[in-house]
Amino acid sequence: MQLQAGDKAPKFELLDQDSKMHNLESLKGQMTLIYFYPRDETPGCTAQACSLRDNFEELQHMGVGVIGVSKDEVSSHIKFKQKHKLPFDILSDPEHQMIESYGAWQERSMYGRKFFGTQRSAVMVGPDLKIVAVWNKIQPLKTVPEVKKWLTENNY
Repeated sequence: MQLQAGDKAPKFELLDQDSKMHNLESLKGQMTLIYFYPRDETPGCTAQACSLRDNFEELQHMGVGVIGVSKDEVSSHIKFKQKHKLPFDILSDPEHQMIESYGAWQERSMYGRKFFGTQRSAVMVGPDLKIVAVWNKIQPLKTVPEVKKWLTENNY
């Protein structure tokens, strides 16, 4: 099921790289970009995370927090965050419950093989915990420009 602007953000409760619990309620009162990516340390996922890192201060200045989500384990996220000096939390969803509820668990294909996995995508959750924007199948280096464009067009 694909989320759309206006939908209530699905609830979640996941650990970050520091084993700190995060849930939907903790996002109340702020704009938050949640981006879903397939795997730590792959070229596209690393490029996307570093692009968000490099633009993090500007996004914060625009009133937006950032959270990454993948099905990698907490231990993988610890290394990924430290190695690339990421200033935002990365949530571990090994059972892909949040990934599924946000519509990012999809059939994919690689080298003619079909499988289910995380589709790179992003959602903006508004202060009222409703989805205000959705970017499905976003390219790694298009995440920041698309989010900034949306924020500007919507006067944030």
